[in-house]
Amino acid sequence: MAQRNVTPGRGKDSMLYKLVGNLRRTLSTAATAAAMMSAAGGAAAVEERNAYEVIEQTTDRIMSVVEEAKGYADKNPERYFNELQSVLDGVVDFGYFARAVMGPYASRQRYESLSEEGREELRRQVSRFTEVIRENLVRTYGKGLLAFGGSKVEIQRPSEPQELGDKAEITQLIYSDAPEPYVIEYQMRKSREGQWKLRNMIVETINLGVIYRNQFQAAARDADGNLDKVIENWTAPEDATG
Repeated sequence: MAQRNVTPGRGKDSMLYKLVGNLRRTLSTAATAAAMMSAAGGAAAVEERNAYEVIEQTTDRIMSVVEEAKGYADKNPERYFNELQSVLDGVVDFGYFARAVMGPYASRQRYESLSEEGREELRRQVSRFTEVIRENLVRTYGKGLLAFGGSKVEIQRPSEPQELGDKAEITQLIYSDAPEPYVIEYQMRKSREGQWKLRNMIVETINLGVIYRNQFQAAARDADGNLDKVIENWTAPEDATG
């Protein structure tokens, strides 16, 4: 299924128009949510599906979760977040994303320079930050998705079949009231088990990983390198910028 039509919000007040428009200036909650959740595959991501199919098929699954949640999310938000989490866990490589956001603070070079005690502490910090990122993304973007009206979504496929190897960059177009579609780039890689995992994405030239990494580096400098403090006080970029 190469595209899905759902009822879009109309006019300049549509969620997609406003929030992807804001993303061009900073980081958009709902548009990035739609992109991230659309790429999120499903807990049963299997080797037979290529990277294009993972993204295509997930649009239906995630939007079904969101549509159903509109009837209960106000009273039971934890159920909604858990539903989203079960989908995301199958394909988003949260561990890789967390380490990439931490940058040099979680690099192999730094790890190898530490004592065994220091390495154990860093492993604990990376594990903790992975969980913080995981929960933060699901809750932040899950809230944005509830307000997301939807649009026609289309995956750009090559005209001729191509061998993807173990890496792939997939382009998705989201059509709304804007004159041109919004462009989402998914950066994916095969896991050791042969499953495609989402590692990063770029929404309208805004690189999500870079935005988060810049925030982490700034917070670490302010905390004089105290990573526990950074992780404890972590706030998503869209929350920090309003």
